[in-house]
Amino acid sequence: MSDKPTNQHWLALIIGNSRLHWGWFIEDNLQKTWDTSYLPESIVEKLIHTSFDFADCQLAPFILPKAPELWIASVVPKQTALWQTYSHARTIAPHQISLQNAYSTLGLDRTLAIWGAADLYKSPVLVIDSGTALTFTGADKQRKFIGGAILPGLQLQFRALHQATAALPLIETETLKDLPSRWATGTIAAIQSGIIHSIVSTIRDFIEDWQQQFPNSALVLTGGDSALLHHYLEQRFPEMSSRITVEPNLLFLGVRSVKKVLNV
Repeated sequence: MSDKPTNQHWLALIIGNSRLHWGWFIEDNLQKTWDTSYLPESIVEKLIHTSFDFADCQLAPFILPKAPELWIASVVPKQTALWQTYSHARTIAPHQISLQNAYSTLGLDRTLAIWGAADLYKSPVLVIDSGTALTFTGADKQRKFIGGAILPGLQLQFRALHQATAALPLIETETLKDLPSRWATGTIAAIQSGIIHSIVSTIRDFIEDWQQQFPNSALVLTGGDSALLHHYLEQRFPEMSSRITVEPNLLFLGVRSVKKVLNV
């Protein structure tokens, strides 16, 4: 490949459980983010061959400079291998993130999120990631991993209830606006009430327990459903919600933090 990577701009590629998440940086400044589905191997090869000419492949909503450095953070090994043939790719491994006390199978996405949050908002910090799974990840003032929890996320709970039953409909989260009435009088409303109120109450319960240990902790909510869940928290627990920072780009900022630590 004749193109040389530029020093000013670079790409972060977060390979999630169902999609590819892209972030374009100029130096330390995040410019744009966008998502794509998993790409066929032929398209990946074309992107790599053209030094990431997204316009040619119609995969980005704007024109990007070519030949970027590509920083990969992945939770899907098979997908990772497709992108590592790019000569300017760097793959972030968990051992490169100095999160003390982290267990060996702690997900890279959770590690990046807590590292980025501590870099941005200082620690102690509790990160609540509302993606496919709803996760809680906490670190103390010394950035030592304290612990956390994993449960099905908002959309996954709706899908699971639909797929595991014969009669219950699938509810799309795009249709959900405000916090539903707790005492529903119809099937769809009852599903909404049960799932949404249980998730909101779970978030409150974890936050309250965390703050008993770390009363001055930063609280950061991220993930695809972060804005919606924060809206529900504002309606149900307004005082608590006012102390939560919503940062949808936290994983990208975690990649940036690791890149800075590695001094490249």
